[in-house]
Amino acid sequence: MRRISLIIGGLLVGTVLLSALVSLVWMPHDPTAINVKQRFLPPSAEHWLGTDQLGRDLMSLLMAGAQSSALVAFLSVGIGGLTGALLGMAAAARGGLLEEAVMRSADLAFAFPALLFAIMLAAVYGPSLTNAILAIAFINVPIFARMTRAAANQIWVREYITAARAMGLSTRAIAWKHVLPNIGAILLIQATIEFAVAILAEAALSYLGLGVQPPTPSWGRMLAEAQTLLFLAPQLAIWPGLCIVAAVLGFNLLGDGLRDALDPRSRLPRVTTTRTG
Repeated sequence: MRRISLIIGGLLVGTVLLSALVSLVWMPHDPTAINVKQRFLPPSAEHWLGTDQLGRDLMSLLMAGAQSSALVAFLSVGIGGLTGALLGMAAAARGGLLEEAVMRSADLAFAFPALLFAIMLAAVYGPSLTNAILAIAFINVPIFARMTRAAANQIWVREYITAARAMGLSTRAIAWKHVLPNIGAILLIQATIEFAVAILAEAALSYLGLGVQPPTPSWGRMLAEAQTLLFLAPQLAIWPGLCIVAAVLGFNLLGDGLRDALDPRSRLPRVTTTRTG
């Protein structure tokens, strides 16, 4: 029961990722095919979830949208997480002016929200998937830099680090062989949570027209297109909304479950007390 969040989160995330992978090789229909004569069709054997205002198959749009969300989430968190982790490792290992410069730069980066940065990129280079990935990656850099630096500083004062120094290991060797493996679980948990934030940010940017551009399907843009049809065809907003909720909730639950599974303190037996009258 203590791993229930890990199980539920894994199932939700697995469903989203499986849909994204399957959409690479198969979809019920072409998600970009427009057939106005078949618009607003109810669910049927041919169209499992019905069609939208342009006659596009809703199930195919959702599957292709999962592909876009997964791509943005993994690339943005991967780029931002790797860059931030390297900066945080260097700051903790070297200290001094380098540590101060990295931390102050991280504070400065927090002053530019991902949405504001995406608007700036769109104004200069135009809205695109690449700019959305860069905007979300940008906000992940200071998050991972600060977390990596804080976690690594706790490792650098341990006795086995002192022993490694006495054995003649360089700072770089100690960082890669001893520090990074001991903070890897923390970074993995944070990355899992940031996947949820990235999916939500991508949906928000696409909703505003700053993310994935037509004709590529996106959950956020599906919500934007459905907002004027809420009373006529509410399912057009319900299904992509449920997909976003499932993906975000799944990654959050998965992160909580991984934290419980990888934290040694969570495996300690719980002590219960009873009161006697």
